[in-house]
Amino acid sequence: MAGLDPEDWSDIRAMGHQMLDALFDRMEHVREGPVWQHMPQDARNALRTGFPEQGQSLEELHGRFTDFVVPYGNGNTHPGFMGWVHGAGTPIGMLAEMLAGGMNANCGGRSHAANEVEREVIRWALSMVGMPEDGSGCLVTGSSMANFISIITASRAQDISLRSKGTGGRKMVGYAATTAHGCLPRAFDLAGFGSNALRRVPVLADHRMDLVALKRMIREDREAGYTPFMVAGTAGTVDCGSIDDLTGIEAIVRENGLWFHVDAAFGALACLSSRFQKALSGIEKADSLAFDFHKWAQVPYDAGCVLVRDRKAHAAAFAQSLDYLTREPRGLASGAPWFCDFGPDLSRGFRALKVWMTLGHYGSQRMGEMVEACCDVAANLARRVQTTPDLVLLAPVTLNIVCFGIEDLSDQDVSELVQDLHESGVAAPSTTRINGRLAVRAAIVNHRTTTADTDRMLDAVIALAAARRA
Repeated sequence: MAGLDPEDWSDIRAMGHQMLDALFDRMEHVREGPVWQHMPQDARNALRTGFPEQGQSLEELHGRFTDFVVPYGNGNTHPGFMGWVHGAGTPIGMLAEMLAGGMNANCGGRSHAANEVEREVIRWALSMVGMPEDGSGCLVTGSSMANFISIITASRAQDISLRSKGTGGRKMVGYAATTAHGCLPRAFDLAGFGSNALRRVPVLADHRMDLVALKRMIREDREAGYTPFMVAGTAGTVDCGSIDDLTGIEAIVRENGLWFHVDAAFGALACLSSRFQKALSGIEKADSLAFDFHKWAQVPYDAGCVLVRDRKAHAAAFAQSLDYLTREPRGLASGAPWFCDFGPDLSRGFRALKVWMTLGHYGSQRMGEMVEACCDVAANLARRVQTTPDLVLLAPVTLNIVCFGIEDLSDQDVSELVQDLHESGVAAPSTTRINGRLAVRAAIVNHRTTTADTDRMLDAVIALAAARRA
């Protein structure tokens, strides 16, 4: 056999239809099973077959997938999943993944339709947050990479010689609130500045960056011989969903000649709701912005996005000229700038199709309504917490995240309770620390989650807490 295609396509065609039907059945009935269940050792062992010398039939492989992979998933498609910040996916996105796999496009560069789809998606994203549509951007694995690209772009905009000479001993620093995501100090580390080069600005009682402290820290760093180059605001903190005063940060940034970055990993989608546009005021002034389509936009993993206001500054930070990647005025090698000019990846999948089809099918109005529905469910949960004895709301509910404590239980008890809740299959919230106290954290990102699901979760928490006290 010279190639890998089947000699007779009828069998694989029939099997493909069977697999697709199974996917639709699972998605249609997802709420009927447990949110999550422990993967037993025998199931783990069943996947440890060693590198196969001889191939197996597609039927055998799909059977093992059905028996040993599907039942033990992450759970984020289930409406009872409320942990971390995970999107739930949609049938449209699932189909788009299949179509993209069939094309097998490399979107690192060159002139072809998949890249035009991505350019349109970037224009949509710029429009969504109010940034100029002549800006640039690209789709990446997630906000961790998007924030990293933004930091590299910001530093090179300060001094393009960093690309060839490094910092040359210059002590370059940036600023973000103590509530900012951990990927930001990690990005400073990976960029060669060191994680301590990201100054952590204290927050106020509402968990937003203290702008008085920010101004003081910038001044003190300059007096000490450091070179400030950027400030990162957050639109939707990962712990409790607070939104920094982006307009206030932008004013300080312009006064000091710095780069204004916004990490809006999930909060960017709130721009689609008129209810939250005022809270997000200033996001449109960002020099760069990171967010994920695979969170609140419900696009299948992975689909992060970085946007940059200044296309030239973005390309200057990453573009390179190589003999084997020459850009031509016509032919397949035309179409510059390529997407590899806006980030570190040369080999890139067709992520844009699932974004294009998801947003194209549901439209901005329906997506905005979905965002508001999630926030309404969170608000209802917060009201229940506030009216339930022995539960206490630990942070304001700005968007869709509810953090609450359980009275008379230690942090260890709360941790054990959440683990018990996971293993029950009823719901899967996560935990975080609010003012030093371990909180149960429910992030309502899943478009399938309703008040019935959060009520069921809270009822289980109350019962488990009572059992622990007893």
